[in-house]
Amino acid sequence: MILLQSHCRYLLQVLSTRVQNLEKGVELDCQWVEFDDVRYHIQVTVKNPNLVLLSLSLPAPPPETVFLGGLPQGAIEAIKAAYGVVLQILDPPRDGFNLTLKLNLSKLPPDEEQKQALLVKIASIREVVQGAPLRVILKQLVSRGVKSDLNQLVSLVHRPNESFFVIPQAEKVTVIFPMRFKDSIDTVLATSFLQEFVEARRTAGLNNAPPCLWSSSPPQELNGVSDQALSANAGFVSFVIFPRHVEGRKLDRTVWSLSTFHAYVSYHVKSSEGFMHTRMRRRVESLIDALDRAKPDSEKSEKASKTEQNRSFKRTNVRDSRSSFNSR
Repeated sequence: MILLQSHCRYLLQVLSTRVQNLEKGVELDCQWVEFDDVRYHIQVTVKNPNLVLLSLSLPAPPPETVFLGGLPQGAIEAIKAAYGVVLQILDPPRDGFNLTLKLNLSKLPPDEEQKQALLVKIASIREVVQGAPLRVILKQLVSRGVKSDLNQLVSLVHRPNESFFVIPQAEKVTVIFPMRFKDSIDTVLATSFLQEFVEARRTAGLNNAPPCLWSSSPPQELNGVSDQALSANAGFVSFVIFPRHVEGRKLDRTVWSLSTFHAYVSYHVKSSEGFMHTRMRRRVESLIDALDRAKPDSEKSEKASKTEQNRSFKRTNVRDSRSSFNSR
């Protein structure tokens, strides 16, 4: 299984190139889209080559998910805690984006390793912003601080107009994903993949992994949720997170893995589909080669004779050839 990286590789490449070529002062203005409809826009002017404007657009939230000031709950606090004075939040953000940040390259640390680590962290801005509400809930699980929000259903956006659900409890946090796919083939493959995913969790080597369940119908924890939010054609996947799964450095990895779980499944479904298509094409080619080798010799000789018959020859005797020569 391949896990998606938390940082945007293209953003990291752009920032690293910019830092290495500050003296050139080249103007920069580019936009791109990442999976789950997350859009980026980065801009640098010749007048202020040390100032980088980075804008981020998140997936459109469904009705059951609440954004505060266009951002998930706790996103502003998460940005300030992660980046300090290096990044400054601009209000209002650029038109069409949820967040615009100003990066001062002159405030980057002089040490190369620290500078590179900070650039990787800046390239992980999506993880910091989109995973902020889930991070707050899982931090409370570690500190045993969940009191007033016990068993209160929390809806978090992870795809355009789609959300997953989090139920915080005293000793655990349950995360439920309604799995939706537009293509019918993807739906069949994803259903099979998720069922095998649950079975793999029961192996001896994965005893410490979060318990995982799959069901074709909504779990009881989602009672009262609108039918539109529960319209899943590939079933429902539930993860139970315990404090041991979010201790220390495990917190960041758990937040990112849960926030991008649907993209993780989609990636492997498309990879499986491409692999099967490749295998089928190779199989057809091998069968065609086998049929060509299985043709009898008589059929081959008949084909060769047909080729010779297509050529025209005129046979003449000696007398005809002499008369033809004399007539010349």
